[in-house]
Amino acid sequence: MAGNIRLEVVTPEKSVVSEDVKIVVAPGNLGDFGVLIGHTPFLSTLKVGSLRYMDANNTERYVFISGGFAEALSDKVTVLAESAERRRDIDVQRAKTSLERAQKRLADISKKEDFDFMRARTALERALHRLKLSGSRA
Repeated sequence: MAGNIRLEVVTPEKSVVSEDVKIVVAPGNLGDFGVLIGHTPFLSTLKVGSLRYMDANNTERYVFISGGFAEALSDKVTVLAESAERRRDIDVQRAKTSLERAQKRLADISKKEDFDFMRARTALERALHRLKLSGSRA
């Protein structure tokens, strides 16, 4: 089917993407999924990762997604993300600092009884995905 689908990526703070696109590929919790115009409606939870899409000019674009939900309709995909950033907006230095902080927390795990392992692991995962998407090396 030819045509464009509307992509809306929003966080609690802002709208990150609002444009017509050819295809959306998102990081679902059960695996990546793609949506084209005319897709069967469904809902999915999202994991930390990269959402990619082909804009109307056939340019591939990327958005970092930190979990959330996606709703696919026949003519629209709405992503409600905990946080999201376009690739060009990723603060590489901030991501490197977050990576170092998470690595240090995980290295010190045996020294703390009230350590929140899942929180540290999630922070590490977010930092690694941001750096990977930005093209930087940690």
